[in-house]
Amino acid sequence: MSFKFRSACLKCSLVLIFMQFFQLATAQNQPDFSGAEALLEQHKKALGKHPVLLVYKDGKLIYQKITGDLNTKTPVPVFETTKWFTTAAVLKMVEEGKVRLDDPVAKYVPSFKKYMKGYITLRHCLMNTTGIEGGQSKVGKIFQKKKFASLEEEVDAIAAMEIGNNPDAEFYYGDLGTTIAARVLEVATKKAFDRLAQEKITRPLKMRMTRFSADGLKSDPSTGAVSSGTDMINFLSMILNKGMFEGVQILSPESVEMMCSIHNNELPVKYAPFTKEGFEYGCGTWILEKDGNGKAAVVGFPGIPGAFPWVDLKKGYAATILTLDVNGVPDLNIFLQIMGAVSDAIEG
Repeated sequence: MSFKFRSACLKCSLVLIFMQFFQLATAQNQPDFSGAEALLEQHKKALGKHPVLLVYKDGKLIYQKITGDLNTKTPVPVFETTKWFTTAAVLKMVEEGKVRLDDPVAKYVPSFKKYMKGYITLRHCLMNTTGIEGGQSKVGKIFQKKKFASLEEEVDAIAAMEIGNNPDAEFYYGDLGTTIAARVLEVATKKAFDRLAQEKITRPLKMRMTRFSADGLKSDPSTGAVSSGTDMINFLSMILNKGMFEGVQILSPESVEMMCSIHNNELPVKYAPFTKEGFEYGCGTWILEKDGNGKAAVVGFPGIPGAFPWVDLKKGYAATILTLDVNGVPDLNIFLQIMGAVSDAIEG
């Protein structure tokens, strides 16, 4: 009996030692996000009262930092990140054969033929190479402020704008191409864009708080979306997992690869905003970092001041910063510093 008792005690001791070792090893393998937290605190004034940071890896959310009144389900304006969602909807319709990237826009919107712009294609719209240089001039700013009752009215007004250059001659970043592409989908599918995007992208991704109108009125497929942290992570995880979300193929791997491939590196950049300085463009996606072979390593779509989402294709994680009630436009370097701190934590 004494031998059996000592044997049982020895086994229990070994189990306890193993459990302690396992817990210690697991704790040591957890990324340390204290550097990112310190930056959030340091730049709290620039990032507003409610900055949120979420990090996803290996099929789950591994870190969240919530400040102020925001939580992971609070919808906030994400501004230019809207274009990433819209591009996904366009590529989904390409996969289903409803449209083709090399279709002339005039096939769906006759006003483009009327104003001698029948050569502009859907691909030009997604690549910001239409040659229409609207949005930055004095006339463009007046155009942006004008209220349109529908996407049809807005896109007909775009068709009437003066052409600045031939398609594929230069990269000129703006909202016009994405807006045109959304209108093409409306005509091709005979559905309102926000309804179509919900059916094909946001609902399958369980993006329950995402919509394409901050005021509940006309949808804005370029800058008007609101989304939550949870919704954003769902979308980013789909990009990270080559179009797959919870076992369902939302986009094909080919569509995701097209999004994340550099397309404008040989074109002169006529205009890109200071919130995108130093980045190259994919298809409705910005290339934030490249690897040693010149291919995309980190992709995203800064919607500063509202959102800064990114996907690290090499380190296998996705993350987003969300802000609210920001006074002005924060320095891009603040977001890049936080991104670097998150990346160091993952790598470490």
